[in-house]
Amino acid sequence: MIVGVLKEPLFESRVSMLAAEAAALKKSGVDIWVEHGAGLKAFCNDEEYAAGGAETKSRAEIFEKADILLCFHYPGIPASVKEKIFIGVYQPLYYPEHVEEWAKHDCTVFSLDMLPRTTRAQTMDVLSSQANIAGYKAAVLAASLYPRYFPMMMTAAGSFAPVKVLILGAGVAGLQAVATSKRLGAVVEVFDSRPVAKEDVLSLGAKFVEVEGAADASKAGGYAVDQSQDFQLRQKQKIAESIKKADVVITTAQIFGKKAPILVTEEMIKTMRPGAVIIDLAAATGGNTEVTKNNETVACGNVTIVGNSSLAASLPSDASKAYGKNVLSFLKLIIGKEGTLDINYDDDIISRTCIAKAERPVPSSLIPN
Repeated sequence: MIVGVLKEPLFESRVSMLAAEAAALKKSGVDIWVEHGAGLKAFCNDEEYAAGGAETKSRAEIFEKADILLCFHYPGIPASVKEKIFIGVYQPLYYPEHVEEWAKHDCTVFSLDMLPRTTRAQTMDVLSSQANIAGYKAAVLAASLYPRYFPMMMTAAGSFAPVKVLILGAGVAGLQAVATSKRLGAVVEVFDSRPVAKEDVLSLGAKFVEVEGAADASKAGGYAVDQSQDFQLRQKQKIAESIKKADVVITTAQIFGKKAPILVTEEMIKTMRPGAVIIDLAAATGGNTEVTKNNETVACGNVTIVGNSSLAASLPSDASKAYGKNVLSFLKLIIGKEGTLDINYDDDIISRTCIAKAERPVPSSLIPN
């Protein structure tokens, strides 16, 4: 069996598998083919892959002969491609047309962003591994953009108060943003509609601002959920009070399969201190502010708003390493001990991530004569 690693689109710096993970997969009895230059943006060259037992091939060769293809984003499918297995992060709820295209080519597709958020699936949880990196980078990016010190500083030239950071959403990204902001010396305040998040926030030394009457989000897999109009009104009032005092705001709230909730209005932004910075990690699904534009940095008065849902890709080496380990864990579910394909569609992880299923669940090249 051949597992192929495809080169990502030009806008993406990550790769599905670095050399170390490819070498580990090679030990499972499968051949690893990597598209020429696939890992260069993640600082892993073809020679490193070769040293780990992988072979570098052209894109056309991989599409033609590989049985499983790894690509973070939808790769586009040549007309001749049939009966392949794809694994990546394909966001089928937002791009149903891609699912239809795969179905036309009789492909089986697993989208890891659809994983159940269970203990068993933690080693494969790409959303968590990438959100952890994004939360870290959000705090670092805010510190680099904010025109004042982050920590309290006492110098011969005078004393400087620590920056006040407001974080909206205490999921994986939010908690890492809390931890990093605290390490940088900031005073941190956190909003989350899930009361269960309070303990995590307090353990990191931040203040938790609680709004009573939130809808139960315990089964939402770390996402926000739709709230009542009354709760939303009281939440926005609390946020408005905090945002006036905030120098930096990091927003992370998303609702699975829906547009991100608007938590910060333009009116709130205009009350912020000149030079303030907002990092919106929910930009790809609409953003948590009224003025966010995805993949753009905009100004609202004297406040800078960065809309970036792909901050993890700005640390491509570690992001690729984390993602590759997630993929490797998932592959262990569908590859048997002898390096043969063994897909159990009764497994909840497999069934939940399978967004397209070929009429013949195993590629013809893997069926014994």
